[in-house]
Amino acid sequence: MLLDRHQRPLRNLRLSVTDRCNLRCSYCMPEAEYAWLPREDILDFEEIERLVEVFVSLGVNKVRLTGGEPLLRRDVSDLVRRLAARPGIDDLAMTTNGVLLAAHAAALKEAGLHRITVSLDTLDPGRFKALTRYDELDRVLAGIAAAAPLFPGVKLDTVVIRGVNDDELVRLIEFGCAHGGEVRFIEYMDVGGATHWSMERVVSRREMLDRLAAHYGVITPVGEPSSAPADRFRLADGTVFGIISSTTEPFCHACDRSRLTADGLWYLCLYAPYGTDVRKVMRAGASDAELAELIRSTWQRRADRGAETRLASGDRSPLIPLDRLKKDPHLEMHTRGG
Repeated sequence: MLLDRHQRPLRNLRLSVTDRCNLRCSYCMPEAEYAWLPREDILDFEEIERLVEVFVSLGVNKVRLTGGEPLLRRDVSDLVRRLAARPGIDDLAMTTNGVLLAAHAAALKEAGLHRITVSLDTLDPGRFKALTRYDELDRVLAGIAAAAPLFPGVKLDTVVIRGVNDDELVRLIEFGCAHGGEVRFIEYMDVGGATHWSMERVVSRREMLDRLAAHYGVITPVGEPSSAPADRFRLADGTVFGIISSTTEPFCHACDRSRLTADGLWYLCLYAPYGTDVRKVMRAGASDAELAELIRSTWQRRADRGAETRLASGDRSPLIPLDRLKKDPHLEMHTRGG
């Protein structure tokens, strides 16, 4: 087992297939304009498949396709098919905003995708348009309706922002139940280009639980050994939901996730300022053994505990200045894959 300096295994790879997105969610892409990755730098499917095989040889057994919006990548179901056929991948998942999901759900299932997560921050059309700058809620809901029977237990991710959607917690849980899904509430995080973030807009895990308990009664933690980011809870009727509390109660001590951008930069932490350029090394002619050694040595040096460090510092100003974000698209959440 390949371990970093805090004895965390290399196990979970989040693989961005594009930095493009068809929404502009305020917590992820609040600015009017963005710098995009050069198309010639984007990894092709053969390169992605090769790198995934190297990562799997080093212990990765969970792969999640992300973006940007992964369904914007042409023939992405073909990539799913290729990866699903690779031995060693026990969990192949995708995170999508759901806008294009209705048209792709069946093909993704047929290609071998195991699980799917859909971002759903509100059930109110006006709020959705204000949050995303697009009037696409109906298409997202249609995507969830199409995916739910194909992917039982579909996850629905909600970034909770005070004064924006924090009064919808119960409504979202009820919606999830109606579709056989599990809602995961995410504390608003100060990562990447979240230039509108402030601590005052964060609704903590403790506050979410208190609000939900006031409506549902007793809420019980689901005790389970897991490195997953969400702490799971059960209502009296058996309904399970999750909370990802990266801002107020970070879980860096158990984080086994790393992120590969669509152009082949490998980041060991969502807060990391720099990544390792595996594309450059690969395209320079490196063998699989050389790529494996680069990944192995980089992970063994890993000491990142970004969210914990940020919390301990007490610094709640924007993480990255806007002028720096405009110069380096790799610092953006939509490039790193969240």
